[in-house]
This record gives sequence, C-alpha cells and structure tokens, in this order.
Amino acid sequence: MRVRQEVWNLRSRRCFRAIARAFARGKQRDGFALVHFSVQGNHLHLIVEAETAEQLARGIQGLAIRLARGLNRVMQRRGDVFADRYHAHALRTPTEVANALAYVLGNFVRHAARRGETISASWVDPYSSAAVSVELTGPPLVVAPQTWLLSVGWRRVRVSAAA
Repeated sequence: MRVRQEVWNLRSRRCFRAIARAFARGKQRDGFALVHFSVQGNHLHLIVEAETAEQLARGIQGLAIRLARGLNRVMQRRGDVFADRYHAHALRTPTEVANALAYVLGNFVRHAARRGETISASWVDPYSSAAVSVELTGPPLVVAPQTWLLSVGWRRVRVSAAA
C-alpha cells in the first residue's frame, strides 16, 4: 500500500504509533487477519489471511480507513493518504509464502542496500512484525497465522537469498 507523496515518512515514531494503533484495532475481523507487516518510508507491505476475496477487500478497506484517519490526525491534515488501491497477490505454495515472508520482513534491508548502507544480519527491523513479535509492548499488532501455509508449510522450504 503506497502513500501519497505529501504524506510524511511512515517510519517516524509519530507515524508508526498511529499505524500501530490502526493495526491493533483492525488486525482481525470476520474472516480477515493481519499476520505480518513491514512499514517503509512511503509504503506498507502486509501479509494477511482472508477466507474470501470479499473478506480480503473489506478487511483491507477497514484497515486502510483506520490507517488514514490515524495518519491524518498525526499530520493535522485531511484527504487521501494512499496513492492508489492495494495490490494483492494470493500466496498458494509453501515456497511462495517463504519467499514473501523473507521479502516483507527483510524489505528495509533491501532498501538500505540500494542506498549503499550495510546492515548487520542479526538486525531486526523495528517497523516490522518481526520486531513486534520479539519486543511486544501494548496490544498485539498482528494475529497468529491460522492457515497451514503460514503456520507450518513455509517452514519446510529453504528460502533463496534473492527472494
């Protein structure tokens, strides 16, 4: 989910607090669950579970509304926050899930590498669900996966470094 150009850096503490509140309140509803996320400067990556396409659309819509209201409140502005509609890709195999998890949870490292920055292999992105699950304070921001693919299946796959 990409934000509009005039929206502040999402990786600021103020913006992330608003994002965390939106995630905590909208992480689960009728057949929709937020399982993993990564917050980048101008976009979000989400891994969700949804029982149907309609539940996916409604869940993302509800989450987007919470995010927009919270971010607009922080920035003391009105109007659209997201530049366009979300882009969805259904993960169907253990390999796809393993690669998606590696991509989403390691996304900041990829962006840093493109800028020429080096980040330790043991570093955990504080603006992702990887850090939230390690250093949980306050209400949980994500839901434990319920599907076989996200809870067990992906663990049976060896992830490539290029994922």
